[in-house]
This record gives sequence, structure tokens and C-alpha cells, in this order.
Amino acid sequence: MLDAVTGAYSFTGRAIARRLLTDGREVVTLVRRPAPPGADPRVRPIPFPTTDRTALVTALSGVDTLYNTLWIRFERGDWTFERATTDTNLLLGAAREAGVRRLVHVSVVNASPDAPTEYFRAKARLEDEVRRSGLSWAVVRPTLTYGPGDILVNNLSWVLRRFPVFAIPGNGRYRLQPVHVDDVAAIAVAQGAGSDERTVDAAGPETYAFDEFVALLAEAVGSRALRVHVPPRLSRLGSQVIGLLVRDVVLTADEVTELMASLLVSNAPPAGQIRLSEWARASADELGRSYHSELDRHYRVVPSP
Repeated sequence: MLDAVTGAYSFTGRAIARRLLTDGREVVTLVRRPAPPGADPRVRPIPFPTTDRTALVTALSGVDTLYNTLWIRFERGDWTFERATTDTNLLLGAAREAGVRRLVHVSVVNASPDAPTEYFRAKARLEDEVRRSGLSWAVVRPTLTYGPGDILVNNLSWVLRRFPVFAIPGNGRYRLQPVHVDDVAAIAVAQGAGSDERTVDAAGPETYAFDEFVALLAEAVGSRALRVHVPPRLSRLGSQVIGLLVRDVVLTADEVTELMASLLVSNAPPAGQIRLSEWARASADELGRSYHSELDRHYRVVPSP
């Protein structure tokens, strides 16, 4: 009845931990920062990453299923995809030695060695490491994940609320298929209960052209911003200007590439049930009211004691 989740103080990991607790499971979490205000006291933290493999094996002893969400959105300073892969491999080796029954690894939809960005290529390489780990595994591949506390959808809505013009890169006809974080958690936990080795997409029930996606959020938050189509480079420049104002990375060039390549769409039947159109209207009062900083949340990290 004991499970481990990496990053239960973060976005997807928190949703998975909450789902497990609701199901009556006990949860430990591997984290690289102290528990934030409001963290569930039932979740016991374990500092990670660590060079003490023995301590990590001891911490994972008795764990039935390990849910791994460890990754970074973009490379910055010492935080690199190679480092994230190294830390994950340390975790996988310790889990195998500790006798963990099952690994559920959260990746990204359409991860591929031939993908146009290093983020998706690195995700594909790490999936191969998971499959060679010697553990019983499942890989869950979300699309664009949203929900309470998310960064990308919230901050897009924040821009719509506060700026008179919203720049859409290119023609806006490329597609995305958002999935609610609670659906991702439900899919991951369902895979944790299984034993067959499989790769599963986690995508929501609605697919939008980016123009439609932005229009839906604009209507939900009552935005009057003029939506204009601009060359991708100009859109990126605008996000950099906003980034200087908020001291954050709002959007990367690779993320624009991924979006315009329609990589955030699954070819499988949708496994998620929550509709963005309904959620956005129900969450309109809070959506985009405050800016959520990626750097503060994941890169300007206070080490765990």
C-alpha cells in the first residue's frame, strides 16, 4: 500500500499523490525543495537527487509503485536534460535494487528520436532507459497538461487579461489536445495497478486549432485583447519582452516549434474525460489572475534540509 512519487509538491506529481491518497495508499515523495505551505502532511518527503545510493535504496524499500515525473521544461545553467536523465537513471537503479514492483514514467506525447526539438528527443531517449530498466514499467505520455496551478495555460490567460494585443505565431491553424492534470493522474494510477509493459497517451477529449484555443481562453477570462498573427520570431520576441518584465522564461523557441508542429496531439482515442471548454468557464475567476513563475517554481530552488 506504499507508493513513491517524484515531485509531489509540483504540478503533475501533486495530482498523482492526491489520487493515490484518495485511493487509500500511503505516499512518500522524492523532492528537491522543502514542503510548500499547504502541502499534504500525509506525504513524507525524501530529499532527491542524492549521491547516496544506499540511502535512496533504503528510502524506496517497501514501495510498491514508483511514479516518476522528474524532468525539466528547458535547459538552464546546471539544469540540463542530461542531468535529468542521469538523476532518473540513479532513481531507476535504486528502485530495482529496492524491489519496487512497478514503475510509471510520465513522458510526453509524440516523444521521438526524430522530433524537431531536443526536449522531445531527450524524452524519447529516457523512455528507452525506462524500457531497459529491468522494472515492470508503463510510460504515460501527456499532451499539454492544464489545471489548477499550471503554468502555461494560466500564464497565457494572464497575458490575455493584461495586454491589449496577443500575438499568435504563424497561421494559428496548428492543433493541440489539452488534458487536465487530474485525468493524467487517473491514467497514471490505473497503469500503476497493472503489470503489462505498455506506452499510453494521456490526451483530453477536445482538440483545438491554436486560434480556437486562444479564443476559448479569451472568452473565459473576458479578454478584449486584439489577437494578431505574426511571424514566429516576432511572437518569440514579444514573449521575451514579457519575460523581462516578470523575470521569467515565458515561452521558448522550441516550445513554439513544438506547438506549430502539432506535436501536442495524440493519434490514440482520448483517455481523458475533463473538457477544457467546461473547465475554463468554471475556473474563469481564478484563471490568469496571477502570474506563475517557472523559474521560481523549478529553477530557483531552495535545497531540501
